[in-house]
Amino acid sequence: MASSAIIVFVVLVAIVLAAMFVFVRYRTRHAERDNPPVGQFMEVDGVRLHYLERGQGQPIVLLHGNGSMIQDFDISGLVDLGAEHYRVIVFDRPGYGYSARPRGGKPWGPTAQADLLHKALQRLHVERPIVVGHSWGTLVALAMALDYPAYVQSLMLLSGYYFPTVRFDVPMMSAPAIPVLGDIMRYTISPLLGRIMWPGVLRVMFAPSAVPQSFGRFPVWMALRPKQLRAGAAESGLIIPAVFALRRRYAELTMPVTIMAGTDDQFVNCTRHSAQLQKVLPRSDLRLVPGVGHMIHQLVPREVMAAIDSIAKAA
Repeated sequence: MASSAIIVFVVLVAIVLAAMFVFVRYRTRHAERDNPPVGQFMEVDGVRLHYLERGQGQPIVLLHGNGSMIQDFDISGLVDLGAEHYRVIVFDRPGYGYSARPRGGKPWGPTAQADLLHKALQRLHVERPIVVGHSWGTLVALAMALDYPAYVQSLMLLSGYYFPTVRFDVPMMSAPAIPVLGDIMRYTISPLLGRIMWPGVLRVMFAPSAVPQSFGRFPVWMALRPKQLRAGAAESGLIIPAVFALRRRYAELTMPVTIMAGTDDQFVNCTRHSAQLQKVLPRSDLRLVPGVGHMIHQLVPREVMAAIDSIAKAA
């Protein structure tokens, strides 16, 4: 009797997982059909990258955070604001949006991504850019500035995580990157859990402000596709080791650096990170915006643009 019950249970689990798999595939295809690529493609070192380019003038490179994509900066209005006076280039970082992220080989940490994107920018004949990173994207921006100091003209860091601290969200968020088990999760339960948790995650990311109505245009199911969940989970697991490696080199930065964050960021404490980084880089410009949370580029895009204008003039 016990063995029969176990067999029935296993069959039921298999049926549920199969149903989830079919639903996730349907949602993934539907999301990609409704949200075709908004930019262009190039291949660098065998990696297909999707990027958006607008405007002319001094180049600005925008690097999004974990779990995001080009649409985040586009919806914020920062791309349009920047394109009025600058040449704006926005990448889907490897594994996000329509950019590939090959499995195996080297881990796709900040240094590997910075190297790849540096080659992509050279392919686009971009010289001396202002590199702007948000959240996890700040680590890629920092790695690029540290490894190519003569190439990056200025650095703009938004809501970044710069020093190792305890992160209770890391074990849960990195689980979909575990081999085999993570593959099963990403194609079945993880996208469904992600969709259920989505409103709560947004509340934390935008708090204490309400989520702007314009952010309703963000393609949720594009962010919950299995390949993007793998990239996000891997970066969750890499964030603390990456910061351990980069923090020893911060003092090497010699170009103009602006550090910007919201004082009420509930995802990354601005005192422990942004203010602390400014102490390591005493010549940097620290701009803390009162009453603003983690999604600073969405909430005060004109203030962010003003800071970019300022650092461009300083350079």
